Amino acid sequence: MAPAPVDPQPPALPPVVAIVGPTGTGKSDLAVGLARALNGEIVNADALQFYRGMDIGTAKMPVQERRGVPHHLLDILDIHEEANVATFQQQARAAIRTVQDGGRTPILVGGSGLYVRAALDVLEFPGSDPALRQQLEEDLLRNGLAALQERLAEVDPVSAGRITDGRRLVRALEVHQLTGRPFSSFMPQRQYVQPTVQIGLTLERSLLNQRLEQRVQHMVDAGLLAEVEELDRRGLRQGKTSSRALGYAQFLRVLDGDSTPGEAAAETVIATRQFAKRQMTWFRADPRVHWLDPSRQDPVPAAVEILQATFGPTAAGSSCRRLEQ
Repeated sequence: MAPAPVDPQPPALPPVVAIVGPTGTGKSDLAVGLARALNGEIVNADALQFYRGMDIGTAKMPVQERRGVPHHLLDILDIHEEANVATFQQQARAAIRTVQDGGRTPILVGGSGLYVRAALDVLEFPGSDPALRQQLEEDLLRNGLAALQERLAEVDPVSAGRITDGRRLVRALEVHQLTGRPFSSFMPQRQYVQPTVQIGLTLERSLLNQRLEQRVQHMVDAGLLAEVEELDRRGLRQGKTSSRALGYAQFLRVLDGDSTPGEAAAETVIATRQFAKRQMTWFRADPRVHWLDPSRQDPVPAAVEILQATFGPTAAGSSCRRLEQ
């Protein structure tokens, strides 16, 4: 009797490509160029680009500049809603799988470090209990930081040794009471959930600072103040995340008469530079990131070369070979 036929192995899913780094380095342009080279689709990991109507101040790429490349997870929240990293993790992984199931390369792009890690890495997010949170916050006000730190040290000495502010202290105690596990056990590991390569963009500091100043001026010229005014009518101030966004917080003060447009622009430049520095610190701490300087080389073929060196020449399909020809 002939043996039963063996089902062929399903083809491997395309690997995930993540484009990371500070704001103003050209991540969106690289993502579109790479998507066209790799038959890919883009999955947004910039938390502020989730918001409908926050276009100019977040440097959201206009539809006509996306060159036909499908984008996922843009414009998914109203401005009064809260971005949630645990929810994003589910949405991003679902979007990535949808792209892969279509035989295309998912390209995650954004500078929100925790959101990028939530999509790419083995990372758990414990739940929350508003009533328990309120009780712990009242305990903090009544008994002080030292008393709660002592309580945390009994059940989670690792976290107690790291945490110095009340908000995180309350969260650590909340997680332990909800799960029975120390808060430190939920700290992320640098372990991808599936084959992934991260491409980081970096620029020399003075050049980046110059580009950030030009970027803010372009936003002002494109109508940032009018965008903030329109969003204010739609409830921008009620959004805890959206109202604090770079540019939006500064130009809300213009509407209140507490600042001039020139002062708001200058404040936005300073805040954006500080934010870019924090982003660079975050991503530089991840040794898995492959860094490129777009001022010194064309990042699209360089990124393709990194992808092929990581996963082999056929990892991204025939489109890579077409790019090289």
